[in-house]
Amino acid sequence: MTPNSRTGAGRRSLATLICGALAAGGLAAVGTTALEPGAASASSHREAPLISGTPQYDNTDLYAFVSPDKPDMTTIIANWIPFEEPAGGPNFFTFAEDAQYDIHVDNNGDAQGELLFRYTFRTHTKNEKTFLYNTGPVTSLDDPDLNITQTYDIELLKLKDQHLVSRTKIADDVPVAPSNVGKASMPDYGTLREQAVHELAGGATTFAGQADDPFFLDLRVFDLLYGGNLSEVGNDTLKGYNVNSLALQVPTHMITESADQPVVGIWSTTQRKNAKGEFTQVSRLGSPLVNEVVNPLKDKDTFNASAPWDDARFLKNVTHPELPKLIEAIYRIEAPAEPRNDLVDVFLKGVEGLNQPPHVTPSEMLRLNTSIEPTAEPKRLGVLDGDNAGFPNGRRLTDDVVDAALQVVEGELVGAENDLGDAVDANDKEFGASFPYLAEPTEGSRGPLAEGVDSGNDVRNQLGDALRPAGAEGFDDTTLIAASAGAGAGGILLIGGGLLWWRRMRGRAY
Repeated sequence: MTPNSRTGAGRRSLATLICGALAAGGLAAVGTTALEPGAASASSHREAPLISGTPQYDNTDLYAFVSPDKPDMTTIIANWIPFEEPAGGPNFFTFAEDAQYDIHVDNNGDAQGELLFRYTFRTHTKNEKTFLYNTGPVTSLDDPDLNITQTYDIELLKLKDQHLVSRTKIADDVPVAPSNVGKASMPDYGTLREQAVHELAGGATTFAGQADDPFFLDLRVFDLLYGGNLSEVGNDTLKGYNVNSLALQVPTHMITESADQPVVGIWSTTQRKNAKGEFTQVSRLGSPLVNEVVNPLKDKDTFNASAPWDDARFLKNVTHPELPKLIEAIYRIEAPAEPRNDLVDVFLKGVEGLNQPPHVTPSEMLRLNTSIEPTAEPKRLGVLDGDNAGFPNGRRLTDDVVDAALQVVEGELVGAENDLGDAVDANDKEFGASFPYLAEPTEGSRGPLAEGVDSGNDVRNQLGDALRPAGAEGFDDTTLIAASAGAGAGGILLIGGGLLWWRRMRGRAY
């Protein structure tokens, strides 16, 4: 929680909006009675006991923003599977086949979804007799050397009071971008990423696949709030890890109620098939960090199985948050007075005059005013620094939600100005300028080069020369074995189209 520099312009803009809401009696109607039912807050990486053991179903983050290069489009990005180690083979990272990955849109503020985009996945294996994810360099998504592939469908469900009105398949059998195994396996991963971007009828675009984890923060917050002395801060704990991402870009008019009501609420969930063959919700995510640091242990699993229209049960977690009390105990920064109606207004209803829909039912979700055009130079603190196109008006990839949320929790909007933060102000990789905007995943082969090697390809080229010397075309298996026997202590034999590791030891081949 180190101080962060920021411009003064617009510093109080969010506070001004809140004060305006208070003056107009906006919070007078936000007592417990008005929240029956409807209030809470959402999750992130490994945020609840049950879901932490099943990462394929674990939502990590949700983003929603007006597309910077296409301001008539809205982009939604939902991530799953936290802390993907890039070299984590041989079973790399796939979406679950027994899950429904859902993106919900509430376009009238009633805490219920009117639109639901449902992603379901199928896994395809070309050769079950090898342990390899890929059996050679992969240059395209339909490359025969890409042994494990996935495809997905998208259904658009339209709902009324949670009753199905219509169901339309809007994508069928779309390929998923694979895990980035490494330089030898995927020498041009950018091409694979581009091939996984798929245009849909009606102007929408979709992407599914691995990406660099876009969330940036110092997770030592869980080590007694940065060790209790701030001696170790500023480390992006998620640097080098990947996630599995779903990105959907849709014409804004497709998801809003009308041009006169441009605010949408968005959250994502995972439903998993149980032993009875029924789907049960096991994960839920709207705003960042809430199920991690707002909900106590007794509520975390319940929250993940709940829906926004039942959020009143979690209201006390927001009005009487634990985090400010812990910060006061450790760092002697006085906690703001309770109840924290300022947090209710920002995180459960949306800010009046910014991203609060009319007749809103307080509930936890990411709220976005789609009529606010993207800014050419986004400010990492978003609305808190005068940039109304950023968090908590939706969430852009570049928004520093940890610093913004921490400053608000510590009373920025009720007179306790502060510049608290974790000293991690940006992602370790630059984001893209066009859809899907996410940075490419970190590759599995990222270690130091072997001793005496000048480039990453040297070892592979030397090995290839040893296995197939000049003029070796047409070698039969016997000749190839003989040629390889002089290659040294070990090598790879290409026999019958498969891979065989071998080692010469004490004059014998194993």
